[in-house]
Amino acid sequence: MENTVALRAKALFDDALDRLRRKTDRMFAWLMGIQWVAGIAAALIISPNTWIGAEHKVSIHVWAAIFLGGVISAFPIFLALTLPGRPFTRQVIAVAQMLTSALLIHLTGGRIETHFHVFASLAFLAFYRDWKVLATATAIVAVDHLVRGIYWPQSVFGVMVSSPWRWTEHAAWVLFEDVGLFISINQSLKEMSDVATRQAELEEANEDLEQKRAAEATHEQHLQLSRQAGMAEVATGVLHNVGNVLNSVSVAATVVCNRLRKSEIGDVHRAAKILLEKNGQLGQFLESDPRGKLLPEFLAKASGVLATEREELIKEMALVGEHIEHIKEIVAMQQTYAKVFGVMEPVSPASLVQDALKMNLAAFDRHGVKISNQVGHDAPTVMVDRHKVLQILTNLFRNAKYAMDEQNPAEKRLEIQADKTAEGQVAISVRDNGVGISAENLTRIFGHGFTTKKDGHGFGLHSGALAAKQMNGSLTVQSDGPGKGAVFTLTVPTAEKRNPAAPVSEAA
Repeated sequence: MENTVALRAKALFDDALDRLRRKTDRMFAWLMGIQWVAGIAAALIISPNTWIGAEHKVSIHVWAAIFLGGVISAFPIFLALTLPGRPFTRQVIAVAQMLTSALLIHLTGGRIETHFHVFASLAFLAFYRDWKVLATATAIVAVDHLVRGIYWPQSVFGVMVSSPWRWTEHAAWVLFEDVGLFISINQSLKEMSDVATRQAELEEANEDLEQKRAAEATHEQHLQLSRQAGMAEVATGVLHNVGNVLNSVSVAATVVCNRLRKSEIGDVHRAAKILLEKNGQLGQFLESDPRGKLLPEFLAKASGVLATEREELIKEMALVGEHIEHIKEIVAMQQTYAKVFGVMEPVSPASLVQDALKMNLAAFDRHGVKISNQVGHDAPTVMVDRHKVLQILTNLFRNAKYAMDEQNPAEKRLEIQADKTAEGQVAISVRDNGVGISAENLTRIFGHGFTTKKDGHGFGLHSGALAAKQMNGSLTVQSDGPGKGAVFTLTVPTAEKRNPAAPVSEAA
């Protein structure tokens, strides 16, 4: 079985990677065409001022942009459209992309701003998740800067004479970016592999369950498999939401890095250096030298900017700390629930709902879902297996998010409330304004293997309904039809209705 899962996981991984690379090939087909047009525009607008002076006329650079740019772009565009996903195609695109950077640098007379096209190109090439593509691109950049730096430095560095080793500085910056991109590629591939493995395991579990149902497996075996599927559902939810929080951490870290790069501290350092140089003549410098007269005002403004910058960085790092604490809460919560699995105990509905919301909060924030939690602490205590309730609520919340994403209303609303039923039970309802459910699907939605999602496996609601039944409760749904949202209701017994002396049984 493990070998089957591994083979299926590899097939899923390879398929996902192939689709990603085909999509990237199509992206570069468009990008090559846009860059060609941009190169011609640069030759018409920038090149005359850079290479000739104030006189504007059609020059050799315009023809180079048209014909040489066309030669560079045409073949990779052809390959991207006719042979997408092939290693040869992305290697050709890597070479062409770096040659396009070289042409643009030449057309702008070696302007330093145009060199950033190299770094942007490497970032786009990293979409392939193939370090060999980056290696090819880096080699092209290094050779280009070396050759042109020796024989035509003005074309690449914008100066008539340049050090023969100046190309190594540019190559070093490219290698520095490569290191970060290699790490990102490796992490992304690992995440894709983990996702493929989880999907293969879910498919394998689904197949096993179908086989056992076909062979009229015992009721206890069926319950055990459903419980494992529920644990996998919750575990997948934990990983998904931890990933969302990590995205927020990454954004905050990027903001801090960008602010530090643009910091005024460098100008303050240069001002301090000037003051040290004028030591002994400071009074005369501040009174007579034009720079000295401006220095006090500059230092005052710079100190204000740095103080503001410091406060903003402190706030960003505080956010990072909050995100990390959120991750710790999610993991600790999952560990706590896992320890009490299979135990029926009195629990507050408010705490159950709150814990399930915490595990999905990052996803709700990311998708702009407005939460209305009306479950108060005055709701009657229920007698449940808290891990099973967490499994059910997590699945309901995630399904509601997907339904609202598909419907995309002006305001995505998720409402949770708890009411005591006439039979003395507690009904926890989850209402969304998503895509809704058709009448014919209302009777099928809890069936094993039934799903309306393209990547769904049909385990969530089926195992949730079984788990509710095991707790002497039920899971039901109501919808007025497509486009009108849905309400899922989990009904469970209250603690006072249960006989404390009665043994706990998971038999449905």
